[in-house]
Amino acid sequence: MSQMISVEDVSILFNLNRGKVRSLKEKLFSKIDDDLTGGRFAALDHVSFSVDKGETFGIVGSNGAGKSTLLKIVSGIMKPTSGRVITQGTIAPMIELGAGFDMELSAIENVYLCGAVLGNNKKFITSHMVEILEFAELWEFRDVPVKYFSSGMLARLAFSVSTIVTPDILIVDEILSVGDYDFRQKSMKRMLDLMNSGSTVVYVSHDLDSVKQLCQRVMWLEGGKIQKIGAAEEICSAYIENVEQRDSAKRLGGA
Repeated sequence: MSQMISVEDVSILFNLNRGKVRSLKEKLFSKIDDDLTGGRFAALDHVSFSVDKGETFGIVGSNGAGKSTLLKIVSGIMKPTSGRVITQGTIAPMIELGAGFDMELSAIENVYLCGAVLGNNKKFITSHMVEILEFAELWEFRDVPVKYFSSGMLARLAFSVSTIVTPDILIVDEILSVGDYDFRQKSMKRMLDLMNSGSTVVYVSHDLDSVKQLCQRVMWLEGGKIQKIGAAEEICSAYIENVEQRDSAKRLGGA
């Protein structure tokens, strides 16, 4: 089976001190600390994995584990400090949904804008406009500037635009929690339709039930490092056990 995504020894370092205003005393002591640590933080540390064509690959981990950063690198939004990512075909990244909208433009205008960014021509977008807005449950708000939308409305609109065609690679970050129960069910169905149509999916979520339902393999990421990669049920169980052990240790430590 051919590989659609290959992540090879990827690391990314962030400068912790960039833009920080310091007093003379802070500068003096921080210089010593910076010499020892380089003043940098490894958000991802030598991460390597691959995803096969048609596979749904899950990523789990606690907040700050590096999951969203990794998705941005796979999507081409960010560049790694070292290592490389090789992808095949078109990519539809659903990361920070609505972040690419022009807040002064209407819903319709933003559909054209985002659709064009995803590589769709105006004729195609026009022919699917009603479908996009009705799926997002925003038809009656089509001429309203999106600056008046809630975060949930923005996310629904972005999800609908991003999934109107079947991409080769779909990058998904916590989007199935958007909206009410009915919309979440509708989003899940569309995700399953895309997967059944052959899209390769990288899926990040704290909802482990959805991870186990959707994914064949899962990677557990913690502190920017890979802990384990394996079958969805196995890795989710190991991750839950680790979380429970940490919570128990915290409770005992605070007793």
